[in-house]
Amino acid sequence: MTRFVHLRAHSEYSLVDGLLRIKSFVAGVAATQMPAVALTDESNVFGLVKFYRHALSQGVQPILGVDCWAESAIGPSRLTLLAMNQTGYRHLLALLSLGWQTGQIDGRPVLRDAWLAEHADGLIVLSGGIDGELARLVDAGREQDASARLAVLSARYPNRFYLEISRLGRQGEVKWIAQAAQWSATFGVPLVATNPICFMRPDDFEAHETRVCIHEGYTIDDASRVKRHTDQQYLKTPEEMAALFPEFPDALENSVLIAQRCGVELTLGTYFLPDYPIPEGATLDGYFRDESRRGLTDRLNAMPVPEDERADRQTRYHARLEFEVDVILQMGFPGYFLIVADFIRWAKAQQIPVGPGRGSGAGSIVAWALGITDLDPIEHELLFERFLNPERVSMPDFDVDFCMEGRDRVIEYVADRYGRQAVSQIVTFGSMAAKAVVRDVTRVQGKPYGLGDRLAKLIPFEVGMTLDKAYEAEPQLAEWLGSDDDAREVWEMSLKLEGITRNVGKHAGGVVIAPGQLTDFTALLSDAQGGGLVTQYDKDDVEAAGLVKFDFLGLRTLTIIDWALALIREQQGDAPQIEQLPMQDHAVFEMLCRAETTAIFQLESRGMKELIRRLKPESFEEIVALVALFRPGPLQSGMVDDFINRKHGKAAVTYPHPDLQPILQNTYGVILYQEQVMQIAQVLAGYSLGGADLLRRAMGKKKPEEMAKQRE
Repeated sequence: MTRFVHLRAHSEYSLVDGLLRIKSFVAGVAATQMPAVALTDESNVFGLVKFYRHALSQGVQPILGVDCWAESAIGPSRLTLLAMNQTGYRHLLALLSLGWQTGQIDGRPVLRDAWLAEHADGLIVLSGGIDGELARLVDAGREQDASARLAVLSARYPNRFYLEISRLGRQGEVKWIAQAAQWSATFGVPLVATNPICFMRPDDFEAHETRVCIHEGYTIDDASRVKRHTDQQYLKTPEEMAALFPEFPDALENSVLIAQRCGVELTLGTYFLPDYPIPEGATLDGYFRDESRRGLTDRLNAMPVPEDERADRQTRYHARLEFEVDVILQMGFPGYFLIVADFIRWAKAQQIPVGPGRGSGAGSIVAWALGITDLDPIEHELLFERFLNPERVSMPDFDVDFCMEGRDRVIEYVADRYGRQAVSQIVTFGSMAAKAVVRDVTRVQGKPYGLGDRLAKLIPFEVGMTLDKAYEAEPQLAEWLGSDDDAREVWEMSLKLEGITRNVGKHAGGVVIAPGQLTDFTALLSDAQGGGLVTQYDKDDVEAAGLVKFDFLGLRTLTIIDWALALIREQQGDAPQIEQLPMQDHAVFEMLCRAETTAIFQLESRGMKELIRRLKPESFEEIVALVALFRPGPLQSGMVDDFINRKHGKAAVTYPHPDLQPILQNTYGVILYQEQVMQIAQVLAGYSLGGADLLRRAMGKKKPEEMAKQRE
């Protein structure tokens, strides 16, 4: 049986080329029974964690690498870097980051030779084939310079530098292979055979070239377009590779030997929090407990409570606090809470408006005590276990809203406090969505703009819309595609490209803070000036790699409120404190009942205004209920009518079980909130609140098997 391992492959994450979808690529490798495969995307590691996980799940050894451009005597030239071990992996991340931050040439990161020399340990290097420096020098007739450069590279990467040969049908391959074979025999530098993969099958070549043209702005038939790929760049079997290089069996075997030398093990699922500065002599856990207790005391002292109720309230609130503190310490997250509290405290001190808290984090009394949120979770019957479940260890995740105009200042503060090379935002990936891909394909195929525009307009504008769904939903599409060859050609190509990663962006609010250099965990992207740092792993992969995500969300509503308060101060000399406004202002609720809610966050749509007129809210709790009811599930299930009719006495308030009355009485017997689902599981089935949270999650994912596990 022929032994061979593919050491170069470009997935869809290369962006400049590559159609490989990681799951199907790894499955294809497994089907050929190759023991390992490398992913070497163009100047990035966007897909590396996904690739690593899928490869292991398929029993394939993942080889982590990158195709990069390196400084050379003949201009930027190709090198392929493969990580042998953890040192090599860190050097890979560091080199990519340096290239993006300080080595960009015309938008492409180019690695300087000095950086490569400094970060040589732990890397196996392939020469880059005909795009590498050595082959380009040979092609230019500079064999002596090429030979001298070979000596430098061989010494820099002792027993780790390989002369790469490929047979893709590209000009210059014959000359380079002859030279590489001669050098290998003369100097003992080994050959390695590769077949740089960009797509799965030969018939994917046209789709691949269309993808390249979309990126480069060409049409497929443009005579001036430089064609850098051939139809041979598919996932070849070991037998096909053996037939391609019958005279170089060692070059095939070397691919396997390289795979055997690469053994990076990523540490996934372990969190590494930055160090929060605490007073000398204190411990983190002790300081966190003390700060939480002090904050709760301040909160309780500020509450207008009748004296005869104060002692009972103190007891209940402090008991809840101690429980939460114990869970947070047990999970190892005190630093997370202190860091969030610190940048919120700084923002407020700088007069930057901060939201009162939303999402499951509002259920934590510790968050309230530390000033992270401004909502009393006990008063609003919010459950801590929905935020942090002691029976399911996962990172806490506060969604913190800042004024749009002040958000970037808070991020700057965090970068100054923890180090510029420890803080960055998070990458996101845009894909070729249904409407956009038909327009792109129409342009690349050189067809009239109107054809692509008409096709795109027939695709319904809905979240999650796909070409297949559009075809089923819109009869005109089937009729047109059945009678128009041009339209059908565009549609069929669009189907092949739909969903492919097209471009990168920046997460709306995600920021990571590392306990040191970010490049120990992820490579970085940056703008051409080296600023605007962004991780090369997306939000899921960056957390898997151990970095903790903090959400800094810009909310325009806070900015508008701030403008309004400034205007009031300008006209009247003083303005109210928003957090001290009464929650039962009768005039406000009269205005709400008239549905005068334009520009009020979450209450301004036409459908919401109609619901407000029907419900006629009379308390803050009923405003909360409004928002919960205005979702597809409640609107389609009859829950909305039940709630409204029961509130107005048009229907009797009933409960599924008498024991549920204390849980459901505030919502007229309607199960409206996730906290109620958890409490029902606790009361009727004896669940702990942690177990009830696991059940709630399984229900939300609509996975009966998960619900059955919780029942067991």
